[in-house]
Amino acid sequence: MNRTESYETIRAATPDDAPEVAALMILSMGHIAGIFANSDRYEDAIPFFETFFRDDNNQYSYANTLVYEDETGLAGSITGYDGARLHELREPILNELWKTQPGFSPGDETETGEYYLDCISVKPDRQGKGIGKKLISAFCGHAAALGFERVGLIVDQANPDARRLYAGQGFEWMGERDFMGHRYDHLVKILTKNV
Repeated sequence: MNRTESYETIRAATPDDAPEVAALMILSMGHIAGIFANSDRYEDAIPFFETFFRDDNNQYSYANTLVYEDETGLAGSITGYDGARLHELREPILNELWKTQPGFSPGDETETGEYYLDCISVKPDRQGKGIGKKLISAFCGHAAALGFERVGLIVDQANPDARRLYAGQGFEWMGERDFMGHRYDHLVKILTKNV
């Protein structure tokens, strides 16, 4: 295909997407990526996320990720899963973290009954073009197709821009949570048959 043609798709991720998606995940996670890497340099977490992304049974797996591609290449990703599976999907992550941070316990960020949006990110040079909204819409459609009635997420209270983005996509405030050293708003979108 000629790269000058207009093209866009949202597709299931594959293990080959690991380098690009791992870099996107650390953009989304911010200080959490630093905690995982045990470093002030968030980019030090890229190898960690690449490894787990390539595996098929953890919360950061390609199997739980959709990616947005257009004529410029992969520009965004969204990762999430059944909230009831949090402990099962988190176990491989914790086992790795406990090698350098014994006893590390992040607390629960999701719950049974919601399809949890763990992280979403768009490359900085592609932001402001509606890609995030398209990924959220596709993610909600995927959750509805799986039989979920709601999608949940947490957003750092220090990030009002993200909260506005989610509110514009139909997410409503359902409470607050402390998670990994920050205070978060728990937002939920009730899904309809016409997602």
